[in-house]
Amino acid sequence: PWVHAWLGYGSGTWGPEMHAPGRTSRRDGAAAAHHLLLGHGRALEIMRREMPDAKLGIVLNLTPSYPASDSEADKHAAQISDGQSNRWFLDAVFKGSYPQDILDVLGADAPDVHEGDMEAISAPIDWLGVNHYFRVVTTGGNNGDGDGILMDQNAQYTAMGFPWEVNADAFYELLMRVQREYDPPCMYITENGAAFYDYRQHDGSVKDPERVAFLEGYIDAVGRAVQDGAAIAGYFVWSLLDNFEWARGYSRRFGIVYIDYPSLERVPKSSALWYSELIAAHRERARSAGLALDS
Repeated sequence: PWVHAWLGYGSGTWGPEMHAPGRTSRRDGAAAAHHLLLGHGRALEIMRREMPDAKLGIVLNLTPSYPASDSEADKHAAQISDGQSNRWFLDAVFKGSYPQDILDVLGADAPDVHEGDMEAISAPIDWLGVNHYFRVVTTGGNNGDGDGILMDQNAQYTAMGFPWEVNADAFYELLMRVQREYDPPCMYITENGAAFYDYRQHDGSVKDPERVAFLEGYIDAVGRAVQDGAAIAGYFVWSLLDNFEWARGYSRRFGIVYIDYPSLERVPKSSALWYSELIAAHRERARSAGLALDS
């Protein structure tokens, strides 16, 4: 919902990308954010009635915000960024309210909330889906130019460019924070992955060591979070296949399987082979320990 609401209707752009619907309005962004959540609540009510045994939840794109320094301006910028990206949705789903600091920032642009809306949005869920790609480092702005996002010259960024920073520790901290502050019944990592510049070698293979290293780091972060008490039930790499990536079209590849677009040939990348071996090793350890394969 963050992408469609705040990025789409709100700012309209993210770096060089232009997102639908092609017009921007803070009030429309806030209204879209509310109505996407309200749609979730109404659908949840219907599905609970029609399929009482179904396990139902919501998927949220979560982006942690870090202040660039200890200055009050930078810390406030991080708080507002976090409120819009994360707390707006998490607070509504788990606490039945929107964060007051973001309502204050929105002022007259805040959404119209009717009686029963928040009760529907905060109906109990069985799981929380977490989509995560990067963190942001925020600054309070200089010379009156408003809050901004700082680029770390020493950080690694994916082919999506700034601000898509590789930082597995931030992912671990995000998962622990969600567990600590919202206590979801369980979490699924529903999207986590990276785009890199993938090319076929002379032998037809596709080697993507950067993605292998990314997945190693982020899956390790999930494992650490599980060991430290996060109720994580599953992890899904984004994505199985290269695909149409929002406003970037086919120019960015997230898949662990390479798609030759003219022929539609599918070529498992090094990351796909690594990932399959990782899964096989985990299954073998589970069997050796006498555990069910989903343990």
